[in-house]
Amino acid sequence: MLRRIFDDVLTNGQCHENLRELCKDIGHRLTASPESYEAIAWGKKKLEEMKLDSVWLQPVTVPHWVRGKVERLDFSNKNKPLHVSHCTALGGSVGTDGKVIEAEVIEVKDWEELEALSNKQVKGKIIFYNRPMNPALISTFSAYGGCSGYRFYGADRASKKGAVGVIIRSLTLRDDLNPHTGSMGYNDSVKKIPGMAISSKDSYILSNMLKEDAKTKLKFKLSCQTLPDTISYNVIGEIKGSEKPDEILLVGGNLDSWDIGEGAHDDGAGVVQSIEVMRMITALHYQPKRTVRCVLYMNEENGNMGGKGYAKYAQEYKEKHILALETDRGGFSPRGFSVQGTDEQVSEIQKFKSLFEPYFIHYFQKGYGGVDIGPLKDGKVCLVGLVPDSQRYFDFHHAPSDVWENVNERELEMGAGAIMSLIYLADNYFQN
Repeated sequence: MLRRIFDDVLTNGQCHENLRELCKDIGHRLTASPESYEAIAWGKKKLEEMKLDSVWLQPVTVPHWVRGKVERLDFSNKNKPLHVSHCTALGGSVGTDGKVIEAEVIEVKDWEELEALSNKQVKGKIIFYNRPMNPALISTFSAYGGCSGYRFYGADRASKKGAVGVIIRSLTLRDDLNPHTGSMGYNDSVKKIPGMAISSKDSYILSNMLKEDAKTKLKFKLSCQTLPDTISYNVIGEIKGSEKPDEILLVGGNLDSWDIGEGAHDDGAGVVQSIEVMRMITALHYQPKRTVRCVLYMNEENGNMGGKGYAKYAQEYKEKHILALETDRGGFSPRGFSVQGTDEQVSEIQKFKSLFEPYFIHYFQKGYGGVDIGPLKDGKVCLVGLVPDSQRYFDFHHAPSDVWENVNERELEMGAGAIMSLIYLADNYFQN
């Protein structure tokens, strides 16, 4: 059966073409943007075309942040009168109210360096978090985890000391001119100050300018703002199980994306792979014993309201989820699965390892499932994340380069085949 699955997806797969439609015909899908609603209609239509047993939209309340048209950040010092950086606002940042903020810069590499500064030193300055991802870590997600806190909490911690803004080195292992956005957070008890990211190359330039002249200044202007919460939707489709219809096997990815690229790897790839699972079930004339449900979540990137809303829905209707699988790590070659569950559930999944080895899929370890399925965690459901090769993921993550052209068709299809294979095995052999 696994051979049939991979034969079908590698010869008849629709992942790459579906991704082209999503990226090129619709584009980015920032939560509450017009494009996000186009994507919802597109996803619903795709699932309806397969004649599934049920397709519906689940309303969820989501935040509504807009980037605006103005993003400008310049450096200057006594040796260099003007350097225009490659920059982007961090998701959720406040704007500058139509003003240009100009201030001196203080570079720090970690929290310890920030805390060592007095409030007097920081007051009226801009903090530059120059924290590169660790290139020595084989797991690029571990390298990302060592830096992402500076993006999310950096503004609050700098504001407490009197800073008027923060910028971060983009979270990437690549040395290029692409700025990488991502979510930041605010504490309502702390004054909100703007946050931006600059490219890795611009980070080097700014750091060198500060070494030459400690009085180096930044000027920046942002027009982003947060509007009132609004209603959006998860897209859900399912095929009812023939023997255990009340037991659910879930597969999904997040339909929303950041708005400076096309959201191809993050997470258009996961969306089309999840849709592809439903296509393969029907194409292979496979009647699942358990119900297989596909969820295209809204708002993973800046709130996770789709994941939280779905978990609330499942709890209210007392649904029994046996296994929930998320694909949100890019459309690269699959390497295996990360299992978040009991030791018994991990052992159950690991029993399938030898069946995947002919496809060079070998990673079956206890770990993390995913953001969208996380709220389902109750000590009973087995949460699983697809683990593709991650070495190139942060080249594109939250960047203008996350476009359809940078997704390899065959690697994308292999990932869909791996997901479908695990769903098939869980349907027939997973004991929970």
